[in-house]
Amino acid sequence: MAKMLELLGLVLVAIMTLGFVGVLQPTIEPGLSPLFWGCAGGTLVIIMYRKMKRKQEEKED
Repeated sequence: MAKMLELLGLVLVAIMTLGFVGVLQPTIEPGLSPLFWGCAGGTLVIIMYRKMKRKQEEKED
């Protein structure tokens, strides 16, 4: 599960970067578009979830 979340986070960061730079320009406007904010939010949720799981594991040990 952890490796899958890391891979998903990496994909979201890659899409966010490509969208910001303007590589996806024919379909999505470059810059701070909704795609950028969606990917940034998804990445933040993954980071917070992983941090919460690590704290739970530390408390159980």
